[in-house]
Amino acid sequence: MNEMTDKSRYPHKRMDQLNQGLDLLLHAFSTYALPLVIGLLSLLALFSWKSQYTVAAPQQLPIQVIQGSAEITEPAQAIAQLQDRPSSQFHDTRLAESPVWFSFVIPNNAAATPLMVEFPSRHAMDVTCWDAGTLSPLGSGNRHGTTGSISKVKAGFALELDPVLANRSLVCRSSAIGPARLSALTWQASDLKISALEFHRKSGLLDGGILILAGFILVTAVINRNGLYVLFAAWLVVNLRMASLSAGWDTQWLGNTVPTEWLVQARSVTLTLYYILTLTLFTSLFREDLSLVGYKYIVRVAQWTCIPLLLLSIALPYALFLPLIWYVAGVGIAMLIFLLVRILRKTKSRVAIWYGTAISITLVASLYEVLAAALGIKGLIGSVNSVTAALSSSLLTALAIAEHMRQEHEQHLQVQAELAHTFEAMPIGLFTLDLHGRFLSANPALLDMLGPNVLKNEGDGWQQYFANGAWTMLHQMVFNKTQNEMEINGRALPGSADCKRFLVKAALARDRIEGSLQDVTEKAKAAADLYFLANHDSLTKVLNRRGIEKALNNAITKLPENKTLAVAYLDLDRFKLINDLFGHGAGNEVLQQMCGRVSEMLSSDFQFGRVGGDEFVIVFPATPITMATVMCQGLIDNIGNQPFRVGNNSFSVRCSIGLIEVSPGMQFNDVMSTADRACREAKAGNTGGLIVYEKHAAAFAQHQAELKLIALLATPSATEWLYLEMQPIMSLTAPHESLNFEVLLRMRDPQGNQVNTEHLIKAGEASGRMGMIDRWVLTSTLAWLNSHVEQLKHTRFVCMNLSGASLNDEEFLGEIYAMLEQNRHLVRYLCLEITESVALHDLDNTRRFVNKVRGYGAKVALDDFGAGYTSFSYLKEFKADLLKIDGSFIVDMNQHPANIAIVEAIVSLANNLGMKVIAEWAEDHATVQTLTEIGVDYVQGFAIARSQHPDKLLTARSSASFIQDQALADYVALIGKANQSQPKLDLFSDLTRNVH
Repeated sequence: MNEMTDKSRYPHKRMDQLNQGLDLLLHAFSTYALPLVIGLLSLLALFSWKSQYTVAAPQQLPIQVIQGSAEITEPAQAIAQLQDRPSSQFHDTRLAESPVWFSFVIPNNAAATPLMVEFPSRHAMDVTCWDAGTLSPLGSGNRHGTTGSISKVKAGFALELDPVLANRSLVCRSSAIGPARLSALTWQASDLKISALEFHRKSGLLDGGILILAGFILVTAVINRNGLYVLFAAWLVVNLRMASLSAGWDTQWLGNTVPTEWLVQARSVTLTLYYILTLTLFTSLFREDLSLVGYKYIVRVAQWTCIPLLLLSIALPYALFLPLIWYVAGVGIAMLIFLLVRILRKTKSRVAIWYGTAISITLVASLYEVLAAALGIKGLIGSVNSVTAALSSSLLTALAIAEHMRQEHEQHLQVQAELAHTFEAMPIGLFTLDLHGRFLSANPALLDMLGPNVLKNEGDGWQQYFANGAWTMLHQMVFNKTQNEMEINGRALPGSADCKRFLVKAALARDRIEGSLQDVTEKAKAAADLYFLANHDSLTKVLNRRGIEKALNNAITKLPENKTLAVAYLDLDRFKLINDLFGHGAGNEVLQQMCGRVSEMLSSDFQFGRVGGDEFVIVFPATPITMATVMCQGLIDNIGNQPFRVGNNSFSVRCSIGLIEVSPGMQFNDVMSTADRACREAKAGNTGGLIVYEKHAAAFAQHQAELKLIALLATPSATEWLYLEMQPIMSLTAPHESLNFEVLLRMRDPQGNQVNTEHLIKAGEASGRMGMIDRWVLTSTLAWLNSHVEQLKHTRFVCMNLSGASLNDEEFLGEIYAMLEQNRHLVRYLCLEITESVALHDLDNTRRFVNKVRGYGAKVALDDFGAGYTSFSYLKEFKADLLKIDGSFIVDMNQHPANIAIVEAIVSLANNLGMKVIAEWAEDHATVQTLTEIGVDYVQGFAIARSQHPDKLLTARSSASFIQDQALADYVALIGKANQSQPKLDLFSDLTRNVH
């Protein structure tokens, strides 16, 4: 059975082989053999076969010539002068445009054979002839028309001879424009007719051949959308006109006569356009090569001559413009040949070879014509050679263009091969779709991503491989051009909920969609993780500060008018102990459990986040403050009543919550700082761990006032709102002998309202402007003292406070020292106060400051002495002049015997250390009396006087002058009388005190 099948297949196989052989034979014959035969036959016909236009050569008549004589106006005058002129074969006008008179003798055979005399100059504009014997006119002609026996023939004119003119002399007048060569040729009438027919045939051959070539190139340019081919087509047409100008048939175009008034101007423009197009074609062909061989400036110079030449070709007469274009064109072609030689040596370009040959032919033909016209050399280049030069240069330039096209084609094929290789090797999936979403092509990378059936019938749909709506998204992207790329999800794999993520880039290419596909699953997961971490805490997975800020701002933005939301600030109490005692691992586990417990209690509408180590924030969008209060109380109970278990350990954790009501328009930082303040208040007070600020709470107003104050202090004009008051400090040993006081800082806001000094100090510290405030206080105090020093004869010291921030600023301390140096005469009044806490913060720095200030003669006081400290051993580290006992020990001290004992101890300590003591906050008669009995040196407080305007101090003799309580005034008078018998001592004397 198999043998029969093989036998039946054999004839078909044999026939297929014969058919293939026939195809190859016909292709080889048509492609190679037949064109070769046609070429050989053409060469044979050109060089061996007899011409269809065989004519006898014309006889050239000697002529006698007179040129440029304006006095000769009649033929008789010309005949008289021509008799003595020598004969010559021709006459060159050398661009002269004046009329030329010439004469010649008709041959004897004119009587037997019809003859014609041809005047072949293409530059001749007119000719008129007379019988020299009878002076009868024979005819005349110009470019507009002819009369008599003269007619237009080929590029010039011809005179038909009457037989009676044999052996007679004729005289003619002619004028020309351009390098005309006048001559007289005798023809048999039939031969001249055949020669004219050949002339016009060659003209048509040149026109047709080059115009068809130009048309073909133009069609090629349109199809390939290549401007170089359009340029070449234009150059071919202008080259045709140049050949027509050289051969003498430029008087016609496409079989129609060029208007005579256009002819001369058209020749100038043609020459210029040929120069411009040749230069432009050269630069277009060799743009890249010119950058390699250098001398690009030569081309630039030639290009800059183009526009002036074009304008001059229109403005200048032909006789003046022609030498100019000869010179410029000669130099230009020489430069092109020089650059072509450079290009050939550098690149071995075949384009340069063909184009250089074409330029050389054009140069030789043009150069010879220039030399023939300029030097009078006998012309060897006729119309045939002009046609040959034009055709040769055009064909050689076409070969250059073809070679350029071939190179571009090879580069295109190379690029295609590289693209094909890249298409196969590209790690990114590449695809082509039709407008219905079917795959037309796909590279191996895409097949790896989507599977091997993409290009098969069962797997050719885009939508089959991607999530629902993917085709619609792709269609909108490429047609609406809303974006350049997009990410889409692939379909989930069977048995798995996971799906891949792809990045698609695509564009519409004609009637197809071309694009790339990249698997970005891992990148998308990483981006999602990064986005999650950007808004969530990495440990607890709840929102971080950034996420809470977004959630809060979003909730505030969506908050309806007349509605509020609540924000809770939660802080774990003494959580640091867990980290210190059991390690951060245990602390982290407690935080995670706590966050899980809180998240379970909160609705999904509420946002919970971590903003610090053990600090959290809860946002309750559109939640009444009463409901948020109940929920926060539940959180406190849940966290505090249910221990957290970590391994074998159980941790009881309590928390404090500051809950605030947020109004529309509040800023995130304001909300956070207010909630934090409420939380700190809840942590410090006995409030069950919860403090609630409703939107009209005083804390909100106070916080807003602080923010406004901070903003005001940040302005350059902040000090305009500051002013000073002074509170008297009374001596308890000689109350009527001294006028001492403390300088106190005060401020009014721009509306004139008094600003709480404590709030001012906090705002200055928060804004970093305490240095500016202290500088102003010290400067203003010194200025005031300097102005009223003569009125302060009883003043022993003036106290003023310096903040801790200023004392830690080396630049500020340097300014203090400079001010003390500049005000030496006032330094003895100054007593600079520093708080005990600041002094203990950096003992070395405090010691240096105290020693430096006391070195200038100023005094130093320790303010708020005794507050918060139980050890006074640091007093040994530096020497102060005054101790100001903290007012908390002085207020109501008679009701607290312990305070009296503490004050007595401080007084004893100060006496032993050689310091004086000031008690502040003395508010009644009884307190002053007790302080006197204990042995305190100075007292300050409302019992003596409140702070005063500085001018009031100038009217008082002593600090006791301000006492308003009569009983206290009487008691102070008794103190003064008791001490009158004692000698006067200065401020810091070792006066022995009688303590009752």
